[in-house]
Parts: sequence; structure tokens; C-alpha cells
Amino acid sequence: RKHLLEIPPPSEKDWLKDDEEDFFLQDPDQMRDALPQPFRMINKLVMLVFENAMEIIERREMLREVQKLKVQPTKCFPTAEFQVTGRANCLAVSGKYIFVGLSVGLAAFKVSDYKEVCAWDAAKMEICAIRVSDLGNDHHVLLAVDEMGLVWLFCFHKESFLVIKILNEVEDISKRSACTEVVLSPGGDYAGVLLQGNIKAWLEIYRLPKDSWLKEVEKSPGSAAGLACRERRAQHSSQAEVFFLLQESPVSANKADAKLTLPVLLLKVKPPKPITGSSFKSPLDALKKVDEDSMLGLGYNHLIKESQWEQQEAIFRSTFREYLEAEGEREIKEEIPRHATFHFLLPSRILPVGPEVKVQPDVPAGISVHWDGSHNLCLYSLNCPLKEKVDPDPKPDVVWPCAAPIACSAVSSCSRYLALACEDATITIWDKHLGYPLCVIAVLEERLIRSIHFL
Repeated sequence: RKHLLEIPPPSEKDWLKDDEEDFFLQDPDQMRDALPQPFRMINKLVMLVFENAMEIIERREMLREVQKLKVQPTKCFPTAEFQVTGRANCLAVSGKYIFVGLSVGLAAFKVSDYKEVCAWDAAKMEICAIRVSDLGNDHHVLLAVDEMGLVWLFCFHKESFLVIKILNEVEDISKRSACTEVVLSPGGDYAGVLLQGNIKAWLEIYRLPKDSWLKEVEKSPGSAAGLACRERRAQHSSQAEVFFLLQESPVSANKADAKLTLPVLLLKVKPPKPITGSSFKSPLDALKKVDEDSMLGLGYNHLIKESQWEQQEAIFRSTFREYLEAEGEREIKEEIPRHATFHFLLPSRILPVGPEVKVQPDVPAGISVHWDGSHNLCLYSLNCPLKEKVDPDPKPDVVWPCAAPIACSAVSSCSRYLALACEDATITIWDKHLGYPLCVIAVLEERLIRSIHFL
């Protein structure tokens, strides 16, 4: 050859393209990873699902961290268990005792060691509800309602039950009335029993002579011997941290020979009657029926004639005839309410008290009662003198009319504040000591308030 070998100049096809300048940074196996369709679409969907799953996991971890920062409620576990004879229906705690209503009677346990100290099963009745109050000096008063609706009044003294009276017991079984609700005032001075017969209902308020009971049981300590029940000895395991107390079979209690002073029926409140046409001939006749200076009542002493109500009813039916025909003609009969809600009230300005009456600040001075479907809250004074014959239809001392029927009510633990919830979803808080409302709260429309409580 004439000329030496030289490197030929590069051609354009050998030049590096712009997207291949960083070829040394790429995965050498990238060419083999390229997938054809439809595998590339499947791979994309799988990656999308994976990314969404990671987002959900991160969100849940954040929520878990937020929950850890919140205050966790304290978990309480039972420290002891005790067995009872039969089935336990209800219980109440007073002082250092736990009273349990059983399917075969009553039983009392000590709070300190959960040992059964007394059992009462003389009547072999199932106890459905218990109310208890501490009278002091290791004495307690109990109200127990059995399966037949009878209200048993007990005095618990020296770890024994003393039967005082069955409040609604009658000789004729056909005239027997069942108890639907029972309330014991704080301190055990009064008891309220709501009774229901075949066609009517009424409320009975009893005054409990607790001071006489304390003196009578101390003077005759042997009278309670008939009801004294031997203390059960507990069999428990010393190795277990949570011990179980197994009680022996209860011993039947005999009827006590003790004769304690019987409670006194103070009031018998009946539901309000439907308002009918007036029989008064002039306003003067209606004013004569008004007691003292009271201007608000239950609405019986009015001047609306029966013919006026009939005329108003005829106008209403003629005006809304097409709506009544669409819904169908139905006889609307005004039924007498059969359930009431009542509370014991401590002395306050809303209840009139005479200067000759001595009022104790911790003893209830009255009750508030409202019946189902009624607009009126009726207040009755408990400082009335005792009579040989109870007034069959007592009139309320104070009447609070509301704009809508009262659905439920509640009284604070200090008995100063009274809350009324009406069917129009409004709640009114009253200060009974001052005698005026503190506030009115309107709840959302179309909401029915069924219960209300103070915290």
C-alpha cells in the first residue's frame, strides 16, 4: 500500500443522540425489561393499586398516632364476684350494704367483703325494683316492688329485714292496683308510689315516720330476732388474685313480730280531667271558685260554654274538610293520662310556705308532677297538716303552664335547678330558689326529647 492506515472520520449514523447522552446512567437490563402490550397496562394498574394501598396505610398510621395522643378511658375490671340464689334483677347501694332484688326475695351484702349478711324470702316473690335510703345509725329504709306490682316497705336494722307494710295491699284482689313507679326522697322522709288500676291511675305520697322507727327498733331489740339471718361464710381461694365468694343457700326469714309505726298517706294525686264546657252563668261565679289570690290553675274555672266548643269544632271541620276526608274520619277521644313523672323538691321560693311552718333545708317541702300529654307542671306542698281523711282531689298549690305538652323533666342533685323538656323540642332550665328561668334551649326541629338528665 502506498499510504498508511488512518482512522476514518465518524459518520452521522454513529453520532450520539440527545436522549442517549446519559446512557451510562441507565439500567443495562432496561432493554430486556420493556414489556409489550397488554402487559405494560397490567403493570401500570398494579403499580397504581400499590401506590393507593401505601396512601391508605400512611393515613391509617397517622390516625393511629392521633388516637394515641388522646386521653384513653380507664378500664375497670371486677375485683370480686359473689353468687346469689336465683336470678338478680336489680340492686341498690346504701351505706356499707348492697341490696339485691332476687327472683326469690331480697339479699343484703357487705360492701367491704361482699359477704351475704341477710336474706328475705318469706313471700317467695320476685323483686323487680328496689329503692333504698340511709336513715343513719346503721338503719335503712327500703321500697321493693315485686312481680305482682305490690310495694313492700322494709326497715333494715342490725343486718335484718323488718317488713313494715305492703302499701297497695287490698283484700279484694279484683280491686288491686299495680305499681308502675316508686320514688324514695333523699333522706327517707317521703315515698311516692304511682299506681295503675284497670281504667285509671293515681299518685300516692306517703310520709315515713323514720324518727319513730329509730326509737322503736332501739327499744325492742328482740323484735328483730325473727328476721335475723345468719351470716354466710364465704369460701374463697387464697391463691387467685381475683377471688370469688360462693354463698351458701339462703335461709328463709320468718315474719317479724315487730310492730312499727305505719306510714301516713299524705296526698293522693289524680290525673287532670278533660276540660269541659263551663256551667258558670257570670264571671263573678267563676271568680268565686278561685282559691285565694291564685290566678293560674288547671283551666277548669273558665267561661267557655259547651256550645262554643261545638261551634268551634264545626268551623274547624268545615274549613279542613278535604284534609279530614283524605285521612279518614276518626273519632278523637280524649283519654285520661295513665303515667306521671314526679320529683321531690327541697324548700324554695316557688312553693308558698306559711310563717307558722318550720321548714328544714334538707327535707323535701313539695313535689312536682306532670302527666303525659299535659301542658301543666303542678306543684304540691308537703307541709300540709295531717287529716283523718285524705282529700280525694287535691288542688295544686302552684301551676306552671307550658306552651307545649311536657315530655320529660329532671331535677339537679342539689334540687335547685329544674329542667323541663316539651314536645316542641324546647328545654327550659328553672332556678327554683330564685323562681325564674335561666335559659331556654331550642333543639333541632322534628326531634323528640325522651329523657333529660343533669351531669
